[in-house]
Amino acid sequence: MKATVADALIRIDHLTKTYRRGDQVIQVLTDINLEVRRAEFVSLMGPSGSGKSTLLNLIAGIDQPTSGTIAIDGVNIATLNESALADWRAANVGFIFQFYNLMPVLTAFENVELPLLLTNLSRRERKAHVEATLEMVRLSDRMDHYPNELSGGQQQRVAIARALVTDPTLIVADEPTGDLDRATGEEVLLLMDELHRDLGKTIVMVTHDPKAASRAGRMIHLEKGVLVDDVKDGH
Repeated sequence: MKATVADALIRIDHLTKTYRRGDQVIQVLTDINLEVRRAEFVSLMGPSGSGKSTLLNLIAGIDQPTSGTIAIDGVNIATLNESALADWRAANVGFIFQFYNLMPVLTAFENVELPLLLTNLSRRERKAHVEATLEMVRLSDRMDHYPNELSGGQQQRVAIARALVTDPTLIVADEPTGDLDRATGEEVLLLMDELHRDLGKTIVMVTHDPKAASRAGRMIHLEKGVLVDDVKDGH
């Protein structure tokens, strides 16, 4: 069933993205129309160069479209200037990356606390938020460890905790299991299932892995910058 205006968290209309390389114009996304409901878990799939990571970056407010609109929870982020977009990202988006992007000189606790330093929370409030989030990802006993003292799966769980700690409207994940072995990747996917099912988080995930994509309730396929398939109930 197609999302309606009332329950659509993400509404994308006639989205186009081009880049210039010298005199050449490179078309990355062409006339994308897409709606994602609140609390949906969506996977973006497609071959390399299909535009899926570009679309994810546009949804997350990391990049801006050449034309078209992207409304997230009623805010057309395509019209925001760089400063307003940065503020919007900090308040609304949690990021999970393939290579974790943890600060090596900070403990797990300090890495998760980083996004909260941009808020008005007191030190005591920040501590409570971080501890609760690390408990959620089952890493309470590793909060004082540095990234190089953690396994790949544990580092990714720290990254997930960092994405969650501000209670974002939207979680975007770019190949979250791409650097993990199959068993560890499965643990991370189970955790993302829990975020979606138990916390009602809206998740948009880019992946090359059909097994990972099938964990989402909906699979969207891109080819050469065009949306070619949109399948519900991927489980």
